Amino acid sequence: MTDFLPQELIVAKRDGRPLSDADIRAFVAGITDGSVTDAQISAFAMATFFRGMEPEEGAALALAMRDSGDVIDWTARGFDADAPITDKHSTGGVGDKISLMLAPIVAAAGGLVPMISGRGLGHSGGTLDKLESIKGYDAFPTIESFTEIVRNVGCSIIGQTADLAPADRRFYGIRDVTGTVESVPLITASILSKKLAAGLNSLVMDVKFGNGAFMKTYEEAEALAVSLTRVANAAGTPTRALITDMNWVLGRSAGNAIEVLEAIDFLKNPKKAEPRQLDLTLDLAAHMLFLAGIDDSEANCRAKAEDVLFIGLAAETFSRMVVAQGGPSGLMDNPAAHLDLGPVERTLTAKRGGYAAAMDTRAIGMAVVALGGGRTEPRQRVDHRVGYGNIVLEGTKVAVGDPLATVYAASEDAADRAAQAFEAALTIEDRAPKKRPIVAERVDA
Repeated sequence: MTDFLPQELIVAKRDGRPLSDADIRAFVAGITDGSVTDAQISAFAMATFFRGMEPEEGAALALAMRDSGDVIDWTARGFDADAPITDKHSTGGVGDKISLMLAPIVAAAGGLVPMISGRGLGHSGGTLDKLESIKGYDAFPTIESFTEIVRNVGCSIIGQTADLAPADRRFYGIRDVTGTVESVPLITASILSKKLAAGLNSLVMDVKFGNGAFMKTYEEAEALAVSLTRVANAAGTPTRALITDMNWVLGRSAGNAIEVLEAIDFLKNPKKAEPRQLDLTLDLAAHMLFLAGIDDSEANCRAKAEDVLFIGLAAETFSRMVVAQGGPSGLMDNPAAHLDLGPVERTLTAKRGGYAAAMDTRAIGMAVVALGGGRTEPRQRVDHRVGYGNIVLEGTKVAVGDPLATVYAASEDAADRAAQAFEAALTIEDRAPKKRPIVAERVDA
């Protein structure tokens, strides 16, 4: 047998020939041990971007990346085989801080949520970056600590450790800066390698479409939702997907620390929460609880999620998780003391009257990146302090001088650029836009 040559696999994918399971596993092994170079990974990603993958190839890639590191066995750690171990993953958007609220809601309602999160990718923010804005929060505990926090609190949100899907960790960073983020098979493999490594008994996907999503059209999002549910169910993890709208910033903020502040306010004051964000969070919670077997009625699962949120149990659970991972005990009572915002704060106001009718949501995400709140290369440090807050909601009627958003920046020049970017991204028209449901469709395998 000849030695595996990564360039031959790249050529095969470039030319549209099918890849064998063995070759895919060999390539992933090379990603893990460093024998495959960044350039070769980039070339493979670009070839896959243009040529795609058959479902069998996608499943092989996902499972090979899962098996590149540890796979958590919950039964070996004292959990029942049918324990309600569940999770959710979003394909990425702007202002999407739902994981921060969702994990404690589901945990407070009886689920167990071991959430392995990622950093920002392209124009979208990352849950891991948001949590690292909390002073003291340890996003990389040992697996033993991770599982104990899940046991004792009900949820834990961490980043990929060196032991969990290490091949994806490297591949993910390279995709972020090589224009290959939007590939359906690569997104599928990346997401599922992490989620399957967590040993889940069920999974719910939030697949976004629109100008702020990686999937621009409903049809593209549907294709990804089908890919994710088919591969995950084939791997033995019951999975369903919601296809959701991302044509506007989700909630009222976009950044890192500013989104954590909004998430805390959401948990403490759900009656004041942005309605679309509230609906989506509760919908996702209901599906997670249903698939986890908490109740055999989806309506009852939704009711349980609402109960724990509105009586404060979810906020208490979030606080316990933060403390268990090294964060401050006073975060919920005085979040501003533990979350820094940019030293330059500027309110943006309307220059004409009308209705907030359309938004170039991707442009908002890229403006956050330009402020320093995201990355242009994998090892870049993020400025957690910067971003936009108090973002005007879709359909809001505004008069000249009304506030549209607040910019938090590290300098006056950066604030100037962010203000210009926001003004260019927001369209104000004479007529109110037509309302759209946040959840467009549900996909089951």
